[in-house]
Amino acid sequence: MGFSEFTSGLLENAVNEFASLPGIGRKTAFRMVMNLLKRDPADIKRFGDTISKLHNEIRYCKSCHSISDTEICSICSDSKRDQSVICVVENIQDVMTIENTGQFNGTYHVLGGIISPVDGIGPADLKIDSLEERVRSNSVAEIILALSTTMEGDTTNFYLYKKLSRYNVLITTLARGVAIGDELEYTDEITLGRAIKNRNPYQV
Repeated sequence: MGFSEFTSGLLENAVNEFASLPGIGRKTAFRMVMNLLKRDPADIKRFGDTISKLHNEIRYCKSCHSISDTEICSICSDSKRDQSVICVVENIQDVMTIENTGQFNGTYHVLGGIISPVDGIGPADLKIDSLEERVRSNSVAEIILALSTTMEGDTTNFYLYKKLSRYNVLITTLARGVAIGDELEYTDEITLGRAIKNRNPYQV
């Protein structure tokens, strides 16, 4: 049976939904659906309820904009973390990537993207104003610019530097080791951990 010829409309709809996810082809989606069909009905209900709750009840930290179950996430509210250091990242995946290195003990700020005129994304579309507010309102000693080493990432770094350099705060970037053009999500943990520990002052 080709994947364009399903004997069940319900099956086809389910495969199409899974295939709409990034990185999931139709063959993989088909295997996922068939696996679910073999499971106990209680497992299927729990799976569906979890996805529904994720969409309806997920919250974002009011401080750093990362995903959270509470108003302030567990990282921002952790008294053992260095609240004076903020690591600026593009997305939530980058928070998880850096956390997995075990080399960072500060807090984060999720921009929600990077400046990309080609994609119609400008500074106003990102969480930049709230970052500046954190720097202005709190005892922030250092801002680490941990964005992808792409042209868009560099553009965003420069914009943030110009925006924040008026304040009495050290602005640093990851040490060389993260290759040019790389995204943090795909950088191995050892390399990224070293890049964080050996970070350098930002240079225009």
